[in-house]
Amino acid sequence: MSINRRNFPYWLVFAIILATAGILYSMGRVLICKCGTVKLWYFALNTSEGSQHLFDWYSPSHLIHGILFYAILWLVARRLDVGWRLVIATIVESAWEIMENTNAVIERYREVTISLDYFGDSVVNSMADIFAMLVGFWLARRLPVWASVAIVIGFEVLTTALIRDGLTLNIVMLLYPLDIIRDWQAAL
Repeated sequence: MSINRRNFPYWLVFAIILATAGILYSMGRVLICKCGTVKLWYFALNTSEGSQHLFDWYSPSHLIHGILFYAILWLVARRLDVGWRLVIATIVESAWEIMENTNAVIERYREVTISLDYFGDSVVNSMADIFAMLVGFWLARRLPVWASVAIVIGFEVLTTALIRDGLTLNIVMLLYPLDIIRDWQAAL
């Protein structure tokens, strides 16, 4: 298969994802859960196996990332080919996965959130998070705007109701932790 101008951005996305996996592994992230298994979905909260399997309660927030990245890039770089916008979104998501798994950010999560047993993501979980972002980006490109908005609101309401967390609460607690939110989350 030859790489031409049209599909080059998609090959670049693939290369960025592989490079991200390599960087995470070189940072000391485990490939899979230390428990020795990889579950498709991990339901438990606040355990050392959190963020170690393929998908978990935080996967919807990564899907939301993709929808938001698509929307933002459509607004600011509409003339840029969608493949190149996907490259940008993948770079941003991959940079987040790398940053999220630094010791400083892991410690921040443990200090200001209820995630006391958070030890960072496994490489397989980070790859699944990037995949969820790609799905969100694709959905935003294909669906009407109202459907994308409904997905974002729906997942935020769902995760807030079921696990007392989500993208919005995660951002608030990382940037400006509030005791009232932490206490409410801990009461689950």
